[in-house]
Amino acid sequence: MTGNKSRAVLTIATGKRLYLDMAIALARSFLWWHRDSDIAFYIATDIPDEMPRDLGAVRMLRFEKGELGVGFSMKLKLDQLAPAEQTLFIDSDCLCLGPLDPLFDRFEGNGVSVLGTPTSEGEWFGDIATQCANFGVPALPRFNGGVYYLEKGERRNAVYEKARELEPRYDELGLVRLRGSANEELLMSISMALHGCPLIEDDGTFYGDFFMNPVLLELDLLRGKVCLSNPPPPHPSHRPGYACREIHPRIVHFLGDFTSKWPYRTEEKTLALIGRGVPAGLARLVVRIGYRLPAMVAQRARDSLRPIYRRVFGYRAVRHVERV
Repeated sequence: MTGNKSRAVLTIATGKRLYLDMAIALARSFLWWHRDSDIAFYIATDIPDEMPRDLGAVRMLRFEKGELGVGFSMKLKLDQLAPAEQTLFIDSDCLCLGPLDPLFDRFEGNGVSVLGTPTSEGEWFGDIATQCANFGVPALPRFNGGVYYLEKGERRNAVYEKARELEPRYDELGLVRLRGSANEELLMSISMALHGCPLIEDDGTFYGDFFMNPVLLELDLLRGKVCLSNPPPPHPSHRPGYACREIHPRIVHFLGDFTSKWPYRTEEKTLALIGRGVPAGLARLVVRIGYRLPAMVAQRARDSLRPIYRRVFGYRAVRHVERV
């Protein structure tokens, strides 16, 4: 740790119990890879439930219902929640697949930073070129708000104060809402650009999600093995506008309903058994035989039968996602 600065990982879990469950899985994955680390782990929550016994090292920031706000606006308060000189915010629907010290090292010295790409044109919850012109900046950092880095200091404070100042003008600025709410990513992007905050252009070493890289080729949290891919066209899963590559990130973001699918659930269940005292090897074996294999077979059966079902019965109504 450079300069002996305190370091912490922070996540937020508010509202429904499922968000705390995800935060618990993230905490367990973090602790698996940081058993002898000085990096602390914090959960900010308004859910009063007790934590599992194996997470005694996790530090809780308790709030009253609604105190942190709603929607994505909660992330505009990260400067007020950051518990250490260097804080890495990670969304609760992520899992950690390796030590995070190298990511702290890469970010160190930046008041606020993200993993992303500078962008001057295109569509991102509004027209990027228009926003660049409106604010007199050459480009905006484009990123996923699943990971933010905050370092104690005046720049951090100024960036978040400006982002909060812009929030009431969200619609006036021509920004597009996400699920009916202001998307903090755009507000943070504009503020970071105005304050000259550098970003880290990640090559997939640190962060990956299933939007940019929709194909999962490998996932074994206990062994730190993961591979996500955006296959080239004409592959049906190709994601246009994103690099065709395979990545091996240390933080995997299970966006949308991916936390209800067998790859995430396999790792979550394995970590839970380890937390109850089951040896890691046995926990891994039990979950793979008792849950993962049947879930994989069922998924493949559904995939193979889906075209026949649709021809006979038509398309079903869109399933409600509990997280929304």
